[in-house]
Amino acid sequence: MKKNIAIIMGGYSSEVEISLKSGEIVYQHLNRDLYNPYKVHILKDKWIVVSDNNEYLINKHDFSTAINGKHITFDCVFNAIHGHPGENGVILAYLELLDIKHTSAPFYQMALTFNKRDTLSVVKANGINTATSIFLDKGDTIDIEHIIKKVGLPCFVKPNNAGSSFGISKVSKKEQLIPAIEIAFKEDRETLIEEFLDGTEISVGVIEYQNEVKVLPMTEIVSENDFFDYEAKYQGKSSEITPARISKIQHDNATEIAKKVYKILNISGFSRSEYIFIGDEPYFLEMNTVPGLTAESLLPQQAEKAGISLENLFGNAIESSLNPSKGGK
Repeated sequence: MKKNIAIIMGGYSSEVEISLKSGEIVYQHLNRDLYNPYKVHILKDKWIVVSDNNEYLINKHDFSTAINGKHITFDCVFNAIHGHPGENGVILAYLELLDIKHTSAPFYQMALTFNKRDTLSVVKANGINTATSIFLDKGDTIDIEHIIKKVGLPCFVKPNNAGSSFGISKVSKKEQLIPAIEIAFKEDRETLIEEFLDGTEISVGVIEYQNEVKVLPMTEIVSENDFFDYEAKYQGKSSEITPARISKIQHDNATEIAKKVYKILNISGFSRSEYIFIGDEPYFLEMNTVPGLTAESLLPQQAEKAGISLENLFGNAIESSLNPSKGGK
């Protein structure tokens, strides 16, 4: 019997439009012989199933809907929400309370990895290289001299809980620091300031595939802008080279570290992490547990290079969730 799959997309953050595009890609590529996919828009003002230009309300008591008089429940939820409430685990906690399976890691792991500071604390404690950083909460006294002394210039200022490079600034001059912090605080009440690491940047996809943790072909990021910002990610302002032009020792080191980080953070499902090489050693920057799935996104490009079609990539995530004894949650 076909399984009913709710593809949740949208969300409450600045990433809503990107998420809707990701969700649409998933909807297009799910195998109709195995699944009945439904596009579920999770928006601030409404939760709806969108079908044939009609909207059907989601019953939040049990995450069901009624379409043309037929009561629909879901066997699995495919999480394509970037940011809040999908990537930070909030909606996953709700689904887990309802005992509805989903394609992401458990809600605690999602909440942890969405918080850049806390993620860095965990991986650092396990011997993973990271950039020097300072954390600010909204309302904290900002000591510019102390910040510059610790992280140096240039440095990066980024929201602690946000994605798609929204609110991130590269600061090269002392007078740019306060405006950059204010930009970051528009996205989140917590801000992370990190030293600039000058080296080759790579993006590494790690997934559960056919019951094993698999590191996908790595992507080298060469941005036309100062860094891999929103324009570089989604508007073609970068070169994304897969596989990355790195040495064998760099590749082997990154593979080992990427697998280790995935396991340290107890992730399941999709992940895509950024690293910068200092010499041959990869320095961990951050992890995305709901990476972009659009045509411009890196994880689908990496999967293609690994010989994994989008149909198989998405179907595997669903099957791993439905059959946890076979490698899922």
